[in-house]
Amino acid sequence: MKNVVVLTGAGISAESGINTFRDANGLWEGHDIMEVASPIGWNNNQELVLDFYNKRRSQLHTVAPNKGHLALVELEKTHKVTVITQNVDDLHERAGSSNVVHLHGELLKVRSQFDENLVLDWKTDLNLGDLCEHNSQLRPHIVWFGEEVPMLDRAIQITEKADILIIIGTSMQVYPAASLVQFVPVNTPIYFIDPKPAISPKENLTILAEKATVGVPQVVQELVG
Repeated sequence: MKNVVVLTGAGISAESGINTFRDANGLWEGHDIMEVASPIGWNNNQELVLDFYNKRRSQLHTVAPNKGHLALVELEKTHKVTVITQNVDDLHERAGSSNVVHLHGELLKVRSQFDENLVLDWKTDLNLGDLCEHNSQLRPHIVWFGEEVPMLDRAIQITEKADILIIIGTSMQVYPAASLVQFVPVNTPIYFIDPKPAISPKENLTILAEKATVGVPQVVQELVG
């Protein structure tokens, strides 16, 4: 059974109706990204940051996995599949993927400011005054700009053992996630699925200029045989 490593980005979630929140000016719902996705922004205005993620969490409850997510579950019948995602939603899990690594955190979890390893499931609004057992304010379990990516080492270890790599809905321009491709064994077959693929062709690379809902089922059908 071959190891298939799947790297997913915003493109696969966008097809389920999840707002990527970033417009042409680089703003997130009218906010500078550093206002709502950085430790500095959190320290400056916790109420604003909590409201921003409460809206995202609320929207997440209104959407469902799409054909791209579901096709990856189908692939588990014949291959060992690990999904490494830059997305903070739970659509891969809801679709049925059994092995998902979240590089940038999870929207349906929160963590203690006092102890970053104290992580709780959280499906409703998070408000000022919601405290952990150490009487410290809870914050979104999201990796913000300027923070370390705690799951990166695990993601590297997984990628190093890939027999096949599938990249879906991501430009692979955001680091450190983009660096994972460098750890794939030489000559590993790579499938790149994106409507506007910004990647240079090479011998072991198959490019599908398709949305995830179209391209992922095609690749899975090919691999399942």
